[in-house]
Amino acid sequence: MTHGISIRARVLAAGVGAGVLIPCVAAAPAAAATPTVSCTSAKAGLAAKLKQDITAALANRKGTVAVGVYDRSTKTTCTLRASSAFDSASVVKVTVLATLLWDAKKHNRYLTDREASLAKAMITKSDNDATSTLWKQLGMTKIKGFLAAAAMTQTKPGANGYWGLTQITVTDEQKLLKLVTAKNTVLSDNSRAYIQKLMGQVISSQRWGTPYGVPSGVSVHVKNGWLERATNGWRVHSVGTFKGNGHDYMITVLTHGNSTMNYGITTIQGVAKVVHRDLAAS
Repeated sequence: MTHGISIRARVLAAGVGAGVLIPCVAAAPAAAATPTVSCTSAKAGLAAKLKQDITAALANRKGTVAVGVYDRSTKTTCTLRASSAFDSASVVKVTVLATLLWDAKKHNRYLTDREASLAKAMITKSDNDATSTLWKQLGMTKIKGFLAAAAMTQTKPGANGYWGLTQITVTDEQKLLKLVTAKNTVLSDNSRAYIQKLMGQVISSQRWGTPYGVPSGVSVHVKNGWLERATNGWRVHSVGTFKGNGHDYMITVLTHGNSTMNYGITTIQGVAKVVHRDLAAS
């Protein structure tokens, strides 16, 4: 009988001992808590709906995902990992085009036929050679000059001509999309229209990502990026601007740690679908 009690006592004592240790173990990783989607809106109920739906869309997705949503019409903003850095892949091509136009305006000149041809191939077909030519022509001084003018302080241009390894964040991509879609002192109205025109002419095989689930009557301007590297698997990104049906909004989704390119696309499209749906219903 006493033997039974002593075993039970030992078990209880072990339990108490474990109980003492648990808070210390739990407290340690608290700083690395998974970031959550944050939304604000002037429209009642919209922020909570978007937060809930974006969170649900990402619930079972592997990899690291950063999200930015901004709708001028309802003054709605959503962010997730807004300052996390990602290798840009081809999404940086919008920045290259914006730099080219910003610099041409500073020198009071139009783009040459050659520049226009390179710019079109770079955006509509994601032509890498065209991008490398323009990146080299512009040079680091002009690229950094544009980033400073655009207040894109978190963007770090790729070194040694590796434009696809430029470090980008949701915050800066959303800043760029805002400049492309509303009057400002950095990009002229003609420059903005030109960027939107080319982003609206992207070939059909590259129109995946943020346009997924867009309602009819809403215009689409998109640029995507995809790149596989030894670390963090596939980087798959999509930036898009959308206007119509009483809304004027932009979506950035940056991802890495994807097992395949298609896995990343599916993740982005899961987010895009609920954003378009929730905004259309608001």
